[in-house]
Amino acid sequence: MATLKACLTSIEHYLGFPKSRSITVSRRMQERDALPIGAPGVAPELDAHDAVSLIIALAADTALHEAPDAVGRYRSLTPGGVDLTDAPTSIDTAGLALDIMADIAVHGSADLLRRDRIEVVSNWPEVAIHDATSGHTKRFAAAGAAASHWQQVGHRKSTTINGSAFVDCIRDLFGKD
Repeated sequence: MATLKACLTSIEHYLGFPKSRSITVSRRMQERDALPIGAPGVAPELDAHDAVSLIIALAADTALHEAPDAVGRYRSLTPGGVDLTDAPTSIDTAGLALDIMADIAVHGSADLLRRDRIEVVSNWPEVAIHDATSGHTKRFAAAGAAASHWQQVGHRKSTTINGSAFVDCIRDLFGKD
């Protein structure tokens, strides 16, 4: 577990999201019960899942009031936009895939993730994880969307998170060494 303050500091240091914006986004998420609040005199403590949710909210670059809902939308994106109704629970959603990456960063061989990239599209809900080892890109989109196509007319705005920076941020917060 890490305090919210430590998470905001680490996210700013490793991922470059300004702390001023991170504070307001985290407050909005706390107001909507998307992040722990803490208690009087006790700092809120976040686990890796919460830290990944905060990173998603910042990378999605939505309006402040939409941040908590955006996290839910982005976490529920499916591989290739397939409908997961009646599908086995072993199929990853975007949120679960990012949580697994965070777990690998803390407990596994983090070097496997350092060359990867996480891309969060803010024009429409999409997450792409670029695996540098295999050269494969795993795209997560809303159910029914064609993940290989742009979801709307116009430009595509996205935030790319370097795998090495993601690993360093998560290890700084939750690593045991």
